[in-house]
Amino acid sequence: MRLKFSEFLVVFVIVSVLLVGGCSTQKVSSETSSPSPTATEASTNTTTQATTETTTDAKYVSEATQEAIPGMKDLPRLEGKATVVMTVKGSPITIEVDGTNAPITAGNFVDLVQRGVYDGLVFHRVIGPQSNPPQAPFVVQGGDPQSKDPKVSVNRLGTGGFIDPKTGTERYIPLEIKPQGAEAPIYSKTLETARINQPPVLTHKLGAVAMARSQMPDSASSQFYFALADLGFLDGNYAVFGYVTEGMDVVNKIQQGDRIDSAKVTQGAENLKNKN
Repeated sequence: MRLKFSEFLVVFVIVSVLLVGGCSTQKVSSETSSPSPTATEASTNTTTQATTETTTDAKYVSEATQEAIPGMKDLPRLEGKATVVMTVKGSPITIEVDGTNAPITAGNFVDLVQRGVYDGLVFHRVIGPQSNPPQAPFVVQGGDPQSKDPKVSVNRLGTGGFIDPKTGTERYIPLEIKPQGAEAPIYSKTLETARINQPPVLTHKLGAVAMARSQMPDSASSQFYFALADLGFLDGNYAVFGYVTEGMDVVNKIQQGDRIDSAKVTQGAENLKNKN
């Protein structure tokens, strides 16, 4: 079913307004790209038109891309799994972080947790029943380091990322998605762009934890979001790196402006490599 022009215009406007991810130093506003609850049909249509890749092809694309991304070999990598307990308003949220299927994305998150980056940060975007006005369950997003400072304007929240003290510049990680049947993830491309129609191993089911980014695939830094519902139409476009295993009731109660009390790695810290 094709969208009529008027329907397409509405979708376009909503996508432009509600998207997640921030990449200010790359001059891409957080308001220009992110998952949208109205993008289902477009995503489904384009994915079904993609050409099927074999497992060998997927592995080749992944390895070749890794070679082409400057600095990727120096990024933190999680080899295996880890458990992170994030406390919000005194209540714990347990996250299983999957470095087996998303080693770079998971490694970045665990490294930031260990650095204490998320402690005190605000959830600056909530799209769901706790929204004002209430909306259908979609996502809860946080992780902008700027939000630790209460003096920062709310209009700036969603544009910041982690500034690596070693380099003095913002750390970005490549888009990382592992298709089912592949031996390694695809980097720097959505599955549609890579012309792969296998679904990812890590899907946007209820409780998924994924990285926010701008329109540029390799623009994720520290911002992340919780999926408040099954959001299969986002699969292949954003990097899921773990799931809430306990405390989803806490996630569902998060309101815009709530802060993360603390985030701690409780298991699997030894699986983090390339710490800098």
